[in-house]
This record gives sequence, structure tokens and C-alpha cells, in this order.
Amino acid sequence: MSVPRFWRKIPQRYNLIGTQCTSCSRTFYPPRSFCPDCRRSGETVPYQFQGKGEVVTFTVIRSASDAFAQQTPFVLAIIRLDEGPRVTAQIVVEDVNEARIGMRVRSVFRRIAAEGESGVIYYGTKFVPDVPYTDA
Repeated sequence: MSVPRFWRKIPQRYNLIGTQCTSCSRTFYPPRSFCPDCRRSGETVPYQFQGKGEVVTFTVIRSASDAFAQQTPFVLAIIRLDEGPRVTAQIVVEDVNEARIGMRVRSVFRRIAAEGESGVIYYGTKFVPDVPYTDA
């Protein structure tokens, strides 16, 4: 199996696919094989998250490892998805001072990193401010 195909086979990485309990409707990301509340009485099924949420907390990374040094400074946040789970992800903003606790965000598919000059490029989910579209 090729490396790009391997990464595409991990749906939660690219599509925010988790699981939902059929008994209590609780959602999980990353996916879980069983619900910790319902245990054996519940069954988990795949669940597609909408990709919208709110910043719970964040930090600005100003000094990073060599792999991410070109991206500094950047915002790393804990985001509570509208369906409940919290995820850690980068927020893509023009200026790191735009980040705020309580800010509404939505998921986007972006480049995460690359291996060397001509290596494999890794893609995944990042978040951007969820600004309503206005026809101005």
C-alpha cells in the first residue's frame, strides 16, 4: 500500500469521523469501540462531525521543533465541537492576536507537514475562524 493511500485510509484524520453511542447518543472523537457510560448495553456507530465548534483555550507557539519552525508563531487550541467532544488543533489566523476564548471556528483540510525537501506531505484538519459570509 502506498503512503498516500495509507493516510487516506484513516478517515478520522481527514473527515472528523468519530463514533456515536446508539443508546445514549453521546459522541466520541477520536472514535471509540464502546461507550464508557453504556458499556455493553450500547453500540457505537460511525459519526460524521459537522466540524464547527468553539475555542475553549489556546496558546501561541513561538518556538517550535525544526519541522514546524517555518510556521511560527501559530495558535494551538482546544476546541469543543458543537456535538460535544474536544479536539486539539491548530487555528489558522492572519495574526495570532486574533485568537480568542469563545471564538467560533470551523474545520478545514490543510497541509500539516512535509518530510524533507521532496518527501511525503501530510495533510489533516485545522480550524479557521467561522466568520459568516456577507455579500459586501
